[in-house]
Amino acid sequence: MCTAIRDDIVSGALAPGSRLIEDILAARYGVSRVPVREALRTLQSEGFVTTRHHAGACVAEPTEQEAADLLDIRALLEPLGAARAAARRSPAHVKVLRGLVRLGRERARHGHPSDLRQLDGWFHETLAQAAGSPSLTALLTQLRRKIEWMYTVELPARAAESWDEHGAVLDAVARGDAERARALMAAHIERSLPVHRLRRPAAPEVSGSKRPVNTARARS
Repeated sequence: MCTAIRDDIVSGALAPGSRLIEDILAARYGVSRVPVREALRTLQSEGFVTTRHHAGACVAEPTEQEAADLLDIRALLEPLGAARAAARRSPAHVKVLRGLVRLGRERARHGHPSDLRQLDGWFHETLAQAAGSPSLTALLTQLRRKIEWMYTVELPARAAESWDEHGAVLDAVARGDAERARALMAAHIERSLPVHRLRRPAAPEVSGSKRPVNTARARS
């Protein structure tokens, strides 16, 4: 239930700011109100849902600063995940990652943007699982979903280069070189920033002292 509602929020089927009425959602997904209520609580803890006075549960409307923070957090966590994967990966993880890199390079040569987007997600999810830490894997998975919700990624602009970078990270992971895997992933994340674009105008910031947003990065 939680996954279904989250997927509809990420895809835009449930728009930012829209009310999430339990009865309507229960009918939409063919379930009772109980799993809907539990899912909304979980999604609120993840930041996808918020509660408003007199309105109840609504799809969250992240600010530009909150969107920027996600990319900063990713820049910290994904290199850590790659380093952990180098130390803890199993032969099965390496085999799956090699297959994904092979397919990604092939699709990049022939230009299949929808395939590339899905393969990129699978690569990063498998790498997160290879880290051998359920907590870190859950954080990275949630982070990628929230970035997908807030940003579009212009993958074709650097598809071949991106998959070469994936391949280099994989080689370091397969060799068990944690520091190289960390450094390569950090460089990969940094190079990917210019292809991130906010999906829609972000909600205005509340008044108060905030660090300035680098709009060139958007962090977009």
